[in-house]
Amino acid sequence: MSMTAALNVNGMTCGHCKATVEKAVSAVDGVSEVAVDLAAKTVTVSYDPDKTGEANLKRAIEDQGYSVL
Repeated sequence: MSMTAALNVNGMTCGHCKATVEKAVSAVDGVSEVAVDLAAKTVTVSYDPDKTGEANLKRAIEDQGYSVL
């Protein structure tokens, strides 16, 4: 079973930011899909709750220098 998290992320302004966040979140074990919406400043993630959780997703984004609201 897969879960979806929608995270509000501050600091993403360009295609490079989008790619950086997508790559970082995709690398988290259990993540199956990542969609970044720069205009809305959101990251939508589908993941396996048996392998990871929102705390790990937030950490992956924050480790790239962005803040999760």
